[in-house]
Amino acid sequence: MHQLTLAPRSIALLGAHCDDIAIGAGGLLLDLCRRQPGVRIDALVLSGAGTEREAEERAALAAYCPGANLTVHVHDFPDGRMPGRWAEVKAAVAAFRRTVEPDLVLAPHAGDAHQDHRLLAELAWQEFRAHLILGYEILKYEGDLPTVQTYWPLDRALADEKIALLHEHYPSQHSRTWFDDEAFRGMLRVRGVQCQRPYAEGFVTPKLTLRAGDL
Repeated sequence: MHQLTLAPRSIALLGAHCDDIAIGAGGLLLDLCRRQPGVRIDALVLSGAGTEREAEERAALAAYCPGANLTVHVHDFPDGRMPGRWAEVKAAVAAFRRTVEPDLVLAPHAGDAHQDHRLLAELAWQEFRAHLILGYEILKYEGDLPTVQTYWPLDRALADEKIALLHEHYPSQHSRTWFDDEAFRGMLRVRGVQCQRPYAEGFVTPKLTLRAGDL
């Protein structure tokens, strides 16, 4: 398995709902932010503004991005009905794009069966056409888990911390059938097996441009 070093100075986070980013890429964020204090992180979340979910999300992203220069934008598009507001969602993502020039973009993957996630994935590729985009995965009722090509390894302590922070910062989701330790840890363990590490987060990477370094 080939390994590449990732050391972004700026990261853009895209989530359709509060908790999507933390579930899909919380371990990566914890690891990167500790290795690179002061990294710039700009987050766009399309729903939850003005509700308890927004407060949860702001506190959670602050915890998952320790030491980062973090900015969070939360909108109030309706959960589950974002495709019906396509033009407005497109405008929000485009406006966000004009404020950032990231080295890395984290967004939902294009094969996600949730209509809001899928719409945001499509818009991410339209707006961030020349950027490295890692599409994160979210376990849910639909059988839409992707074949991932990219892994971010996590040791046991980091996996434990990711899961603990999910429970701490998203109490509104505790009653969900998929929101539990076994589900979160099971996903991390499966991806860890696939990259020969204890745990890992998996990402979809549809397009990469490679070039030789200076000799």
